[in-house]
Amino acid sequence: MNTENSHYTENTELHADVLVIGFGKGGKAVAAAMGQRGKSVVLVEQSARMYGGTCPNVGCVPTKALVHHANQRRPQDSPQDWYARSVGEVQALTSLFRAGNFDGLNGMETVTVLTGRARFEDPHTVSVGAGAERLTVRGDTILINTGSVPVVPDVPGLAGSRYLLTSTDLIETTTLPPRLAVIGGGYLGLELAAVYRRFGSEVTVLETAPDILRHEDEDVATAVRTILLDEGVTLATGVRVLEVTDGPDRASLVYEQNGTKQTVEVDAILAAAGRRPATSELNLEAAGVAVTERGAVKVDTYLRTSRPHIFALGDVNGGPQFTYISLDDSRIVLDQLTGEGGRSTDDRAAVPHTLFITPPLATVGMTEREARAAGLRVKIASQPVAEIIAMPRAYVVEETRGMMKFVLDAETDEILGAALLSTDSQELINTVALAMRHGITATELRTTVYTHPSSTEAFNDVLGAIVRSDP
Repeated sequence: MNTENSHYTENTELHADVLVIGFGKGGKAVAAAMGQRGKSVVLVEQSARMYGGTCPNVGCVPTKALVHHANQRRPQDSPQDWYARSVGEVQALTSLFRAGNFDGLNGMETVTVLTGRARFEDPHTVSVGAGAERLTVRGDTILINTGSVPVVPDVPGLAGSRYLLTSTDLIETTTLPPRLAVIGGGYLGLELAAVYRRFGSEVTVLETAPDILRHEDEDVATAVRTILLDEGVTLATGVRVLEVTDGPDRASLVYEQNGTKQTVEVDAILAAAGRRPATSELNLEAAGVAVTERGAVKVDTYLRTSRPHIFALGDVNGGPQFTYISLDDSRIVLDQLTGEGGRSTDDRAAVPHTLFITPPLATVGMTEREARAAGLRVKIASQPVAEIIAMPRAYVVEETRGMMKFVLDAETDEILGAALLSTDSQELINTVALAMRHGITATELRTTVYTHPSSTEAFNDVLGAIVRSDP
């Protein structure tokens, strides 16, 4: 165990107004805010490599930085050399962020960062450390912010394969795998499949569902599929992975598709079949904190657990696994601790998501299929990016692939949802989400003045391109 703050030594029993377990986005935001209010705060993180949480260390920042570096590689650049250099630059960036996160908190007079594993001893007490070397911390208010861990599918030979990698393992290796199998066609699987294909790997995605992005409308999923196939990614859908066998220098992965067994030989296997809440080592039973069947901490809409003084933020509470949701969790908890206590998860509306392939797919609200299933009369405004006259930026940056689609209420002109597969869509979607939250109509969004040349001005055209309208 490492007691990072010099005010304390091992075998000390600490007391904190607020005890935070896990250095994720939500937990660190509450820790900083409470520390600024003069409250004594102890934040416990099990690894010095995870100061700041998943996003700046092994999640959003490094993966999106790799997207950028992969897109910069020219045909004449050596794939292996470019990749190794890119990983080095990304690791330098994450190290910078990690140090900034640690210094920003531990440098506060009332905040202490402890490095070690936390384990509940009773509802108000945790021990921190390993083996006999443990320190006791008692907290009046406790925040559980331990995040999630990758799920390894139950496939014979997979868990013990020396070629198996998690996303963390993959993005930190400096050797570009010539052939990569990705088990799982969700956001993480498709993002890394696209990235490693651009770096030069041969990539095969194995997805159990009949198609990728099954929660999106068929036209949107088809557009994404077309882009990935054009990039050279192999997409095998409707498959069942049967077994993995290690060889001396490669792995053989056997799967069944349409009743036929097939084998692919690869140099690395990425398990991208989802993540589960990281609660197994917390000894939550001692605290009387209830969990779900999946191991997520049960919370109410105010993020309180079965113990009113204990909150759970971020992935660990079983909610949407996004950094910005964890940040919003911190606002809810801070409102409980320092505000009027009215803010809750029920207040969230029009929360956007982005799949960072190239170009990115950003979505918000209802799909056309969902809107029709809800019995709504809808209008559909949709255009391929290459045909949006008011969007010269797509041509300027030489990325005209993709489409934009809006689902509109035919009676009220309300924006029900959008799917933007285009350059800059990760930014555009925030404008759409804001409009949805504040009741701005499709006509208002279409007739607004935007800067030129920008991607946002595409709304001037797309929202008038009605391709389907219910009577």
